[in-house]
Amino acid sequence: METILRAENISRSFKINDNTTVDALKDINLEVEQNKLVVLRGRSGSGKTTLINILGALDRPTGGEVYFDGKKITGLSDKEMDKLRRNDMSFVFQSVALIPTMTAYENVEFAMRLVGMPYAQRVKRAKECLVRVGLEKRMHHRPGELSGGEQQRVAIARAISHKPKLIFADEPTAALDMPTGLAVMNLFKELVHTDGLTIVMTTHDTAMMEQCDVVYTLDDGRITDVRKQVE
Repeated sequence: METILRAENISRSFKINDNTTVDALKDINLEVEQNKLVVLRGRSGSGKTTLINILGALDRPTGGEVYFDGKKITGLSDKEMDKLRRNDMSFVFQSVALIPTMTAYENVEFAMRLVGMPYAQRVKRAKECLVRVGLEKRMHHRPGELSGGEQQRVAIARAISHKPKLIFADEPTAALDMPTGLAVMNLFKELVHTDGLTIVMTTHDTAMMEQCDVVYTLDDGRITDVRKQVE
């Protein structure tokens, strides 16, 4: 299986004041293969969100390199990183970050407008994506009229709409109850193994990890364990 994302010797330090520096990540090495669901797990403060931000070109490491689709991305300009995130990546957040005045359909369609997709394609694709996540009967409802799980599925529909190569999800089930969270994880698994997507997500919930292909455990900014599911 081809590697789509690779991190080599990644470190990230934050300067607290003139005399204090905190090392959030230390010598991180990992690989993500295409068509896999990969989890970064760890307690709060372990470094998993810092790592996913660096892998997703939202932040820059203090040291080390990140390679995406065979190309080094850590040296890109801010403009080039913006273009990379807009065209080849997508993000799903715990807060879902939907526009409250827009319907589910409008939220998904608007995301494609930002990447310059023609109108006719946007209309068709938005409907396809909402059907894919099981919301064909709720696409004209606004976020406030949807449950937490439905809102997260709209966010996933938005994330897959422009057919990215890689989706990052930061604690996507943290605000959901257990059955709803597991339903979201099952949807992720279907998108990976049926639709051919690649997903990297963070979680501290051990119940969500049974659905994943690879689990990286972080503790105090280091990877302490790697577990791969036996196929």
